[in-house]
Amino acid sequence: MAAKKHKGKHLTANDRHIILEGIREGVSKTEIASRIGADQTTIAKEISIHRTLVPGRISLTMRDCALYKTCKHRSNCRKTCKEYVPFSCKRRDRSPGACNGCTERRNCRYDKYEYSAVTAQHEYEKKLFESREGINLTAEEAKVMGDLVKQLLVQGQSPIEIVTNNPELGICEKTLYNYIEAGVFRSSGVTNMDLRRQVSRRQRMSKDKTNEFKKRKSYAYLKGRTTEDYEQYLAEQKEAGVHVSVVEMDTMYNDVSNGPFIQTFKIIDAQIALAVYHEEKTSDEMIKGLDMIEAMLGRDLFESLFQVIRTDRGSEFEKPEGLEMRADGSRRTRVFYCDPMASYQKPLVEGKHVEYRYVLPKGRDLRKLGLTSQKQLNLVLSHLNSRTLDSSIGTGKQTPFQFARFFYPELVEKMYQFGIDEVDGNYVILNPWLLDEKRRNEEFSRIRKRLSEKSVLKRKK
Repeated sequence: MAAKKHKGKHLTANDRHIILEGIREGVSKTEIASRIGADQTTIAKEISIHRTLVPGRISLTMRDCALYKTCKHRSNCRKTCKEYVPFSCKRRDRSPGACNGCTERRNCRYDKYEYSAVTAQHEYEKKLFESREGINLTAEEAKVMGDLVKQLLVQGQSPIEIVTNNPELGICEKTLYNYIEAGVFRSSGVTNMDLRRQVSRRQRMSKDKTNEFKKRKSYAYLKGRTTEDYEQYLAEQKEAGVHVSVVEMDTMYNDVSNGPFIQTFKIIDAQIALAVYHEEKTSDEMIKGLDMIEAMLGRDLFESLFQVIRTDRGSEFEKPEGLEMRADGSRRTRVFYCDPMASYQKPLVEGKHVEYRYVLPKGRDLRKLGLTSQKQLNLVLSHLNSRTLDSSIGTGKQTPFQFARFFYPELVEKMYQFGIDEVDGNYVILNPWLLDEKRRNEEFSRIRKRLSEKSVLKRKK
């Protein structure tokens, strides 16, 4: 028997447990909807929004081809293969839309989706709280909206007329009243005394917090990409006997308003540092930076080294789909995010920043130092990667170049072609004047002279 309809009502914790039971039983979304008296589109949206991706045990080299078990090309799998058949699952991709309770789940090596009633309820409550906190506007948006409201109030229009005739405002009558009484539009000259019926309305006492301009932030991009997801993915890959190459990614800069910005990478398996120069600190720029790295390394080498990227939750990394997927829809990597305020979860790239700061110290204008393009950044990388590594990390007394040349000779060749060259240990410079060509050449002359005198002494002995 179908439950009583509750149109317009939010789903409750009990509703979500009923949804979970329906998923476990493998029934359709229509059947689940009938159990709680909701529309089937409500159930579809609930599952789609709150389900969590659980990465499969198939490595990037095996792709997501449905024929991988019987394919004769398994060791050299390519998405451009003529025999490629994308894997699909009716239960996962259509109805109910999650894998809870699936009898094949234990042996399934593909990506899965899980729905948790408890997690879904927590996410709902968090979003509900955030939607009622602060002012969902930037200061600029508030000024534009306030100017329009002021003009219409002067014309004699009421708040209901204003929001009805201007749907682009995106607010209801009550919200407009609240904004006016909270002083949101004070910079545009709008006060509660501009309201015709203000005399019949009671002045609302508000805390300072009410006047905060706070554009609401979505955390949907974190689904399936948290620290817990990262650890689970690595554990599953280890259990399947698959080694995962991890790269740590970050951004370094001195002037957040003017840049330049350096997108830094530490390839853990190769102990090599790479970086991309940017004039802007945006998600699109970071995607372009990763595109540049892939173009430099080539598709196959990139997928071998960049199987997983670990980074922080900076606003410039909030488009993981662009980082993970190519324009043709193929996957090139997986992105996982550290916990908030947990830079220790990507220690190697953070530690490398200390070395970058030898040449690019904090508090200095990096452009005045000479960092104006990728060319100068490549020079910095050349010297950093030619510096002897700490033997405590198990590499012996080697440079990153020497270590990478032994295990990944193709990587070193690609770096040479890109303009990152190996520097003789005697000529490694880790000072800001590295980017001063005149000073650098003078120092190189002194080094050559010193080495020449040293060789003469050796011959005399």
